[in-house]
Amino acid sequence: MRDDECVHFLQWALPQLEMRWAGFRKVRGQVCKRLQRRLARLGLAHIDAYRAYLETNAEEWPVLDGLCRVTVTRFYRDRLVFAVLTAQVLPGLAQTARDRNLDRLRLWCAGCASGEEPYSLAIVWQLDLADRFPGLTLDILASDADARLLARAEIACYPWCAVRNLPGPWRDAAFERSDDLYCLKPDLKAGLRWIQDDIRAPRVFGPFDLICCRNLAFTYFDQALQLKVARSLHDRLVPGGVLLLGVREHLPPGAPAMQTLSERLALYRKPDLYPSG
Repeated sequence: MRDDECVHFLQWALPQLEMRWAGFRKVRGQVCKRLQRRLARLGLAHIDAYRAYLETNAEEWPVLDGLCRVTVTRFYRDRLVFAVLTAQVLPGLAQTARDRNLDRLRLWCAGCASGEEPYSLAIVWQLDLADRFPGLTLDILASDADARLLARAEIACYPWCAVRNLPGPWRDAAFERSDDLYCLKPDLKAGLRWIQDDIRAPRVFGPFDLICCRNLAFTYFDQALQLKVARSLHDRLVPGGVLLLGVREHLPPGAPAMQTLSERLALYRKPDLYPSG
């Protein structure tokens, strides 16, 4: 299958999945390779034959939806984002939780893939922040629609390319080497819960102090679906809670009102309805 053939197909198919071509343009290679393998599995010679197959086999659309999940992830992705989370966002949320006599800081990583993001947050908390907030527990819920990725996340062993962005001392403290893999130490896996869940119709309710939904809904979904997700995420934040998107993402027009903490880093805060003092 030529690249132009794959592009033409995706421009036809993605809108029917409530997705937008612009989000896939630079990462389409991953999806095109999966499509090629799917054609071979079905015994179809050409992408046009797959389009015809879709038009007569409704049960294939969910399969195509799964083929269009882009997985590009690594630990400590976007270093400036994690620097701000470590220095400002997490300490601020932790202090607010303590001021409200709470014993947990609740985080949700939506679209967690194979676990690099939630584990990065666990590393940041345990190695840098936990001693500053004794008695406060970090509770991380990580969700993804792909059961295979979640299975990898629970194993928590990664190649060098996945962990190279972590600061060296944190990498050394958090992982044990096993052949060519870096395996997360067991104590850093505690406090994380995994759930197979689709951000488009989440079974997760919260509420959460911080929700991370990076490089997913607001990159690949069409505007109507983005708006639906934005409202859903807003509803699952505590008053004063923080929403983190990908650095090239933003909330769609019509989304619930949020305070922009950083437009560059796509950090938003839900209005705090608690009375001061």
